[in-house]
Amino acid sequence: MTRFALTLEFDGTPFMGLQRQSHGPSIQQAVEDAVHAVTGETVTLSAAGRTDAGVHALGMRAHVDIEKTIEPFRLSEALNALLRPAPVAVTHCEVVADDWHARFSCMGRSYLYRIANRRAPLTLEANRAWLVSQPLDADAMHRAAQALVGLHDFTTFRSVHCQSASPLKTLDRLDVRREGEHVLIEAEARSFLHHQVRSMVGCLALVGMGKWREEQLAEALAAKDRAELGLNAPPQGLYFVKATYPGED
Repeated sequence: MTRFALTLEFDGTPFMGLQRQSHGPSIQQAVEDAVHAVTGETVTLSAAGRTDAGVHALGMRAHVDIEKTIEPFRLSEALNALLRPAPVAVTHCEVVADDWHARFSCMGRSYLYRIANRRAPLTLEANRAWLVSQPLDADAMHRAAQALVGLHDFTTFRSVHCQSASPLKTLDRLDVRREGEHVLIEAEARSFLHHQVRSMVGCLALVGMGKWREEQLAEALAAKDRAELGLNAPPQGLYFVKATYPGED
């Protein structure tokens, strides 16, 4: 039995999320079906994180265990051929130790949220960014965001359906910057609560619009109450960027 680590890139638009679902297509099902077609084996894909319907990934890490002898390059080529035309690609494949686990060995996860801040509707970026037509003050958003960095109880920014045992998380980084007509929010932590990034982005957008004072983000955090959440950003602007592991740069 060989454990293969896969790096996946996908457009989440046509999927119900990464995890296999009974009510629609998932990235997990697409990859598992492709592995079965290549090897004849029924495998379970384990991933570094779970993504909601409509959320994308630039570098999701995952693994599968395969009995058949096959080179990583041949496996990735075969999977990519079978995954077409679904918007899922294996960008890297390698053999890893048997005790390496895409989820449990992961030491950090990073996300990017893209806001298109313009009046005109989206064409090329439809379903790949959140269109906010009202001008956003990215500098104010960045200043407000720093109140969330560190160890906190993120109950306010946690989905009511979150299955995490504790609302306590350490947010290592939350940066906001403007690049032309885009406002980009980057978040890094060892792990995140369900909807945490989207909830933080939604409230930051309220600050950027001038609907919230900068201090209101810290006040919402301190409330530890989901009812104090101002806005949950939509999924289409969110990207899982990468997962980091011990010994990796």
